[in-house]
Amino acid sequence: MIMFNYLYSLIMFFIGNYLFIFNRKNMLYMLLILEFLMLSLYLLLFFLLLFLNMEMYFLLLFLIFSVCESVLGMSILIYLVRMHGNDYLLLLNLY
Repeated sequence: MIMFNYLYSLIMFFIGNYLFIFNRKNMLYMLLILEFLMLSLYLLLFFLLLFLNMEMYFLLLFLIFSVCESVLGMSILIYLVRMHGNDYLLLLNLY
């Protein structure tokens, strides 16, 4: 049963990667996809550590880093909207 959950979280991770690669319309959508990827990695690590009967302290550290990543992403989004008026990545010159 744990291996099926492990497989589901792995499928979630690959779907998130597919969405992140092929959907680059706006920044908010990309941040939501990144949070989906973090959730799938969190589940993947949880089931892997549960299967190996290891401690779950690493998950707390992973959760802290994923929250920091989301806060940085939201601050970049706010800066982008204030400076350019929208969050469309196709309209920006990033070079």
